[in-house]
Amino acid sequence: MTANGKGDVGGGPPGDAGQAATGKWEYLGVGCFSAIVGLFGGGMIAVLISKIVGALGRCVPDKETGAPCSWTEYWTWGARIGLVVVPVVSIWLFRRGRRRAMNSDRG
Repeated sequence: MTANGKGDVGGGPPGDAGQAATGKWEYLGVGCFSAIVGLFGGGMIAVLISKIVGALGRCVPDKETGAPCSWTEYWTWGARIGLVVVPVVSIWLFRRGRRRAMNSDRG
């Protein structure tokens, strides 16, 4: 038996064994990491879409690099959308998983 009388080892309050403290730093970490992923992932998906639109519209790609027509416009919009959507969905799923875990622990 430990000092708190519950038999659990830890520095938290009694009966708080096995539960990690939910802090703002965890959400900040998930949000920042997924923002970077969303920025580049959204941009790459948008460039793929610009390639498809360029092929359907018979746009002649750049001769040196093979870049599709107006790919920068597509990339900036895709990056903006990914920068917002991916962190929002990531944090929403992270919070939902935590709530489900807390509800299943209660019984």
